[in-house]
Amino acid sequence: MNESTATKMKQMKLYGMHNAFKTAIESGKTDHYTLDQFVSMLIDAEWDERHNRRIARSITNARFHYKSNIESINFDQTRNLDRNTILRLAECEFVEKNENILITGSTGVGKSYLGTALGYQACIQGFKVSYFNTSKLFAKLKMAKADGSYLRELAKIERQDVIILDDFGLQALDSSNRITLLEIIEDRHNNGSIIVTSQIPVQGWYDIIGEKTIADAILDRLIHQSHRLELHGESMRKKRGINKG
Repeated sequence: MNESTATKMKQMKLYGMHNAFKTAIESGKTDHYTLDQFVSMLIDAEWDERHNRRIARSITNARFHYKSNIESINFDQTRNLDRNTILRLAECEFVEKNENILITGSTGVGKSYLGTALGYQACIQGFKVSYFNTSKLFAKLKMAKADGSYLRELAKIERQDVIILDDFGLQALDSSNRITLLEIIEDRHNNGSIIVTSQIPVQGWYDIIGEKTIADAILDRLIHQSHRLELHGESMRKKRGINKG
């Protein structure tokens, strides 16, 4: 009977319940539970399994460039990174409020790592996240305009709770990319959050975007109700290289 029950659980894709049931039977610990406790244990196991699968699926769909986490962030005083601020952002209330996070600093100081770590936290909290290298995103959307899939690609971006625009401002925007950025920002204004990382200070973004009227429209929406983090210090990559040496 137990084997038949376990098989039915697996066929119904109750994998968490199936594993917990088999473990309890094989360990002979079923007598340790009352009937209510045993049912509760099975339900909890199934809930945990589905929750973890949902997080894993969300992280996969986000297409992060690499793995990072809040616990590994270096809060050395020279980095101008306040631990309490980051831990508060990691609770992802900024997503619920449709707020943005703008992370600036010189090459290698950990902007992308921090932005990605906050993206991972959002996935864990159940939000839909997409990571983009900004230059590659603009190139992809420019091709989408040519093959007729542009609106479909924009709709995919719009459905995300959080998008990460990594390495924004490495090159000035042309007229096509300028309009694309405006459309993305307009779609997300009061309807989603954006995490931007950039080597260029925020005040320099006007020059990167170009066309004052469009730059004003973009930055007014992007900067309004945003959290601004300006990282300082030496390159973290350089430090790791020194430590290895």
